[in-house]
Amino acid sequence: MMGPMNAADSRACSVSFRRHLRHGRTAILSGLSVCLIWTTGCGGKKTPPKRTLPVKTGKVAVEPRPVSLFSVGTVEPVETAAVRPQVGGVITHVAFSEGQDVRQGQLLFRIDSRPFEAALAAARAQFSRDSSQAANAALQAGRYAELVQKDYVTAEQYDAIRTQAEMLRSLVRQDEAAITQAELNLAYASVLAPISGRAGGLLVKKGNVVRANEAPLVVIHQMRPIRVRFALPENQLPRIRRYAAAAPLEAAVRPERGADGPEIKGRLLFMDNEVDAGTGTVMFKAEFANADMALWPGQFLDIALVLTVERNALTVPDAAVVTGQEGTFVYVVTPEGKAEKRTVRVDRIDGDTAVIAEGLKDGETVVTDGQMRLVPGAAVEVLPDAPAGPGPAPSGGKRPAAGEKRPARESRGNSAR
Repeated sequence: MMGPMNAADSRACSVSFRRHLRHGRTAILSGLSVCLIWTTGCGGKKTPPKRTLPVKTGKVAVEPRPVSLFSVGTVEPVETAAVRPQVGGVITHVAFSEGQDVRQGQLLFRIDSRPFEAALAAARAQFSRDSSQAANAALQAGRYAELVQKDYVTAEQYDAIRTQAEMLRSLVRQDEAAITQAELNLAYASVLAPISGRAGGLLVKKGNVVRANEAPLVVIHQMRPIRVRFALPENQLPRIRRYAAAAPLEAAVRPERGADGPEIKGRLLFMDNEVDAGTGTVMFKAEFANADMALWPGQFLDIALVLTVERNALTVPDAAVVTGQEGTFVYVVTPEGKAEKRTVRVDRIDGDTAVIAEGLKDGETVVTDGQMRLVPGAAVEVLPDAPAGPGPAPSGGKRPAAGEKRPARESRGNSAR
C-alpha cells in the first residue's frame, strides 16, 4: 500500500497536471488552425455576383422645337370702363349682377328720371310758345315788307319788325337745344354699359344719391380678347426685330404658373418705342382670344415669345441632363447594357425637354432616373415605364414653366474621377 503523500509530493503532482493541460490546449488550437488554413486554401477566393442597377431611360430624338424667349407677364384688359353717372339723382334700380358679363348698351342702373321728364316737358312747352311767336313775327315782317315798298310804313318800322322776327327765330333754335339737352339728361338717367365685358363689384348700391361725373358705379373689363404685358432685356431687341420683320411672332402662355396644362396661343401685338432706362428692358404686349376666359386681368403668368421653330433639334428629356463638377453630362445606355458617361452641351431648355447642341446622336438611349447610383461602365437594367394615372410626381420633379428661370442643377450621380 501506498502511504500518505507528503507536501512535497503534492506540489510535484499539481505542477505536472497543469503542464499536461497546457500542452493539450495548444495541440487542439494548432489542429484547428491547420484545418482552417486547409479549408481556405482548397476553397479559394470567391467573387461576388455582378449587380445590375435599375434605371429609367428616354430616347434622343430629332424633332421640331421652338426657339423662345421667356418672361413673366401681367394680364390686362384691352379696354376698361369706369362707369360714372352723367346726371345726379337717386339710384332706383340696378339691372345686373356683380361679376356678370354685360353687352355694350345694356342697362346697368336707373336713376330717378322724374326731374328730367319734367324738365323735358318744360322745354317743349317753351319751344311751342316761342315757335308761335316766331311764326307771328315772320308774318308781320312779310306784311311790313310790302308796306314799306308803298311807303305806308317807314323803313325804321320795317327794320324793327324784321329784327323782332329774327330774335324769335333764334329763340326757337335755343328752345330746340334745350329740348335736346333735356332728352339727353333723361336718357342719362338710364346708365348703359359703354363696352362689352365683365362687370366688377358694385361700388354704389341702390338707394344712394349720386352726382354727375364723380365716383364710379362699377368697373367693366373687356375679357375677349385680352392682352398680356411683359418685358424682355434690351439686348434681345435686335433679335426680336429681325424675326418680327420676317413673320408675325407667336406668343404662348399657361394660365397656371409652373403647371403642365395646355398652352394658350396668341400673337405679339405691341413693341414699345423706348427702353426703360431703370430696368434695361423693353415692354411688349401679346393679344389672346381668351375664348374660355382662362386669362384674368391682373393675373401673373409665364409667357414664351416664339421667335422661330428649329426643324431638326436634337432633344432629350430634361431629367437626363446632369450638372456635375466636370460640367454637363448624361449617361448613355450602350447596346451591351452598360452606362457610358457622355459630356454634352445644352443649347436651351424648352419645358421638360433639353435641346442638345453636341454630344449625342439621334436614337441613343439616355438615363432619366437613377443616375445617382451610376458610374461609367456599370451594368444597368432598364425599368418599364409606369402606367399613366394619378400618382406622385417622378423623381425628376415637376418641370419648370415657360419663362421660369431654372434653378442650378445638383449632381444626380457620382461622376468618376
